Amino acid sequence: MRKPYNWKDGPDVIQEHSIAKHNILRSYLTAYFKTLACSPKQDHLRITLVDGFAGGGLYTHHQTQEIIKGSPFICLDAVKEAEYHLNIDKKKPFKIEANYFFVEKDKYAQQHLEHALKEGGYSNQLGNEIILRHCKFDETATDIIDFIKKKSPRNGRSIFILDQYGYKEVPTSLISRIFQKLPSAEVILTFGIDSFLNYASDSALSAKLLNDVGIPDILEGRSFEQIKTSERDWRLFIQSALYRELVSKCGAKHFTPFFIRNRKGHGDYWLIHLSQHHRARDVMTQVHWQNHNNFIHYGGAGINMFNILGYDPKYTEMFSNTNQNKLGFEFDEDARELSVETLMEQIPKVVYAHDTGVSFGELFATTCNHSPASAMIYRQAIENLVKHKEVEVISIDGASKGTAQQIKDSDQIMPPSQRTLF
Repeated sequence: MRKPYNWKDGPDVIQEHSIAKHNILRSYLTAYFKTLACSPKQDHLRITLVDGFAGGGLYTHHQTQEIIKGSPFICLDAVKEAEYHLNIDKKKPFKIEANYFFVEKDKYAQQHLEHALKEGGYSNQLGNEIILRHCKFDETATDIIDFIKKKSPRNGRSIFILDQYGYKEVPTSLISRIFQKLPSAEVILTFGIDSFLNYASDSALSAKLLNDVGIPDILEGRSFEQIKTSERDWRLFIQSALYRELVSKCGAKHFTPFFIRNRKGHGDYWLIHLSQHHRARDVMTQVHWQNHNNFIHYGGAGINMFNILGYDPKYTEMFSNTNQNKLGFEFDEDARELSVETLMEQIPKVVYAHDTGVSFGELFATTCNHSPASAMIYRQAIENLVKHKEVEVISIDGASKGTAQQIKDSDQIMPPSQRTLF
């Protein structure tokens, strides 16, 4: 489990895990606002950003000692920067109507955050657009959900940043309630998988923790001791079962299963993005590719990665500690090429299963949860398949398309008139 930060004597030294998380958060918010405000006719956007484990707001870098902004300031800066860029060349001003909830249970961290916000010029917004809560996130979550629902009754547009210390502070029932009440909410959740595996046992305490998190029977009746003594790679087995149960109980339609990587070459914890729309999932996947130095994935490259991430004896050797550095999927150029090649093998099987093919939007939406590939990587694979006459891409007006940039969600991916041998 990560060491909790301490702001009693000022900014604490930032850990590498948090730097990686901040890079992803900053990149995702930038892409998020661009995606939502793409219509020329749009003049405003309502959004609520919730940081459930806000910390003290500022850190010091472990090498340079420079002051590093934490997630509350990343949220505030992202909105200001997005509003500035969205107003360039616009005749009618564009306004982001943002509210912020920064929740922190540690009193020293909360006091430091309040002081840092005042020093940063946000005094007038404190108590108005910016709400500070000194409590546990689950103690104030209902009030925050109600606020968002009242502000945005139709969609509840919001992002919940839940960077917990470990794995037990955000139960799946709470995340499920967020999605039930707020259809356009998104959750960025960290889960300390290594910490969980290190302490997993058949004790009454472990059973209570699993029940509190909302995943009481991840092993479907088997005990941890049975798994540890009977499975060649018991950590992979438990991890796979846990992940499937976790995302299922959270109630999101779309999710990403990637690891924050550390210098040893394997993941300490998951950073899971949960949403109800495949476009949001694609934006986060693109961010992982852009920040490939911080992330790694141990599943497959195509649309069946959970057949590999999920336990199967024939794959255990791939995931052994001695092979992780060699076989980890690192979101680099080699991984991109492998993704395109693998999708070229798999997509025709999906297309050929339907006489009239499948739309690109449906293909991506129904398979993206099981792939580390972005929508553009899917499109590149389809472009290559068109060149090889393995598939055809037809628009709703009957026109043929051949390049990745041309392919839209509504375009139909179809078997060719004369199939080549596949």
